[in-house]
Amino acid sequence: MARTVAIGLQDFGDLIQKNYFYVDKTAFIKEWWESGDSVTLITRPRRFGKTLNMSMLEQFFSLDYAGRKEWFQGLSIWEDEKYRELQGTYPVISLSFARVKEVNYADARAKLCEIIRNLYIKHSYLKESDILTDADKAYFERVLSVEAGNADMTSALYQLSDYLYRYYGKKVIILLDEYDTPMQEAYVSGYWEELTAFTRSMFHSAFKTNPWLERAVMTGITRVSKESVFSDLNNLKVVTATSEEYADSFGFTEEEVFAALEECGLEEEKEHVKRWYDGFIFGSRRDIYNPWSILNFLDSGKFTAYWANTSSNSLVGKLIQEGNRKIKEKFEILLQGDAIYSPVDEQIVYNQLDDNESAIWSLLLASGYLKVLSVESYRDIPEGMHPLYQLSLTNLEVKLMFQSMIRDWFKKAEADYNDFIQALLQDDIDAMNAYMNRVSLDTFSYFDTGKRASGEEPERFYHGFVLGLIVDLQNRYIITSNRESGFGRYDVMLEPKNPGEDDAIILEFKVRNQRREKSLEDTVQEALRQIEEQKYAEKLVLRGIPKAHIRCYGFAFQGKKVLIG
Repeated sequence: MARTVAIGLQDFGDLIQKNYFYVDKTAFIKEWWESGDSVTLITRPRRFGKTLNMSMLEQFFSLDYAGRKEWFQGLSIWEDEKYRELQGTYPVISLSFARVKEVNYADARAKLCEIIRNLYIKHSYLKESDILTDADKAYFERVLSVEAGNADMTSALYQLSDYLYRYYGKKVIILLDEYDTPMQEAYVSGYWEELTAFTRSMFHSAFKTNPWLERAVMTGITRVSKESVFSDLNNLKVVTATSEEYADSFGFTEEEVFAALEECGLEEEKEHVKRWYDGFIFGSRRDIYNPWSILNFLDSGKFTAYWANTSSNSLVGKLIQEGNRKIKEKFEILLQGDAIYSPVDEQIVYNQLDDNESAIWSLLLASGYLKVLSVESYRDIPEGMHPLYQLSLTNLEVKLMFQSMIRDWFKKAEADYNDFIQALLQDDIDAMNAYMNRVSLDTFSYFDTGKRASGEEPERFYHGFVLGLIVDLQNRYIITSNRESGFGRYDVMLEPKNPGEDDAIILEFKVRNQRREKSLEDTVQEALRQIEEQKYAEKLVLRGIPKAHIRCYGFAFQGKKVLIG
């Protein structure tokens, strides 16, 4: 009989006691413990079982669960006699920053302090014991106070480790889940420097200068740069998506997914499930599936974008929407189902995300939206250069999520945008002008987030516009932008997949040069002249499309006003 699939349950003990569906990941306990690493940072995309595995670690090692050995019976960890003796023998400090998603530093700090205070409340029995001095008890009270200063709060994990060591006579294990959630919010909301100063001091005392620390595990989505928060933490073992360690400990392997489908009577859906939810790669282990989508599919039997829609994706949307021409061009390639090439640095430097293209692809890779198809060997590249990674969208679910995000960008002008596309297909220039001016008015500033005033640099707008075309017309057209054809580089080309049914279309965008062009009409003619003189249609003609079925349009911009001809 198939086990009940419980959605959203992240407590290991609850899953085991109630015999809910669970994929045995207890081999992670042994692999981590035998690594001997002092502080381990493991990065995985969201909803990949990080919190459940941290719950499993806590309930395996913590003295608080010493009487729960039966929870692990029948699981892989219990096959080793040594680990049966290890269960429930350590003081464990377990905390999560997953809830810290505030829009300003004061509230974020308050939430972090609340999490620490709750730890002290949980261990308030220490205050009543004789192992604390009067000075210790005074410190304990200061931490419990909402007026506590940074010096006390950033040292609180360090001090609690000391108190637990004195009480139990054993060094502590610290488990910190979702360590980088506050940092992502700080970057998006603009209080990065203040937040990282606070966490840097906390991490230094808890993980670097802590003589009462036995081991520690931190989990997150990204590996935040060492300079930001781990400035002198030289005892940190970092495990990212390209690392071999713990490759199958987070996420479901294909064998595990197919076994689950058979258990639930859904074995005939294996190929569809693979197309929708497969594609994650950790180390050299391929065919990893995200657990959240698999569990939801097992529960409902319906295909939809479960994992990709579990958060607002605000950071991802911000980076693509505000990205420069090159970023949007490469994103167009990804949406077409092709791969891009870029260096990757898994150490994310958040303050470089605004202008560092490779940092953006690195973040998208760490977040699970991209996967690595291949990597250049260091032996094949010049000295001092970084290898290029071949990257593509992870799977169908991720592609659909991005398509939905792009549609949302045009939501304010959705009706006009859809009407513009229909007018474009029907070669109705008057309607195209009417609708495009309304689209431009509503969405131009949304894309044009550069330093120049809106209208002086329409690139962000028209590349965002091209992404919208790709989402809505990719079934009928191959859509490319800024590619070579003839003697130059066209702005946008729509090549029909069925040339006998649809015309090919070339679009050229120009901002009016007021010194050389008396009106927008002149700018339109200049754009059309450029299409003709640079022979942009050459590529289409060589592919057998008659010139009579190639339509060319010039888009002239002046501020938010557009003229199409």
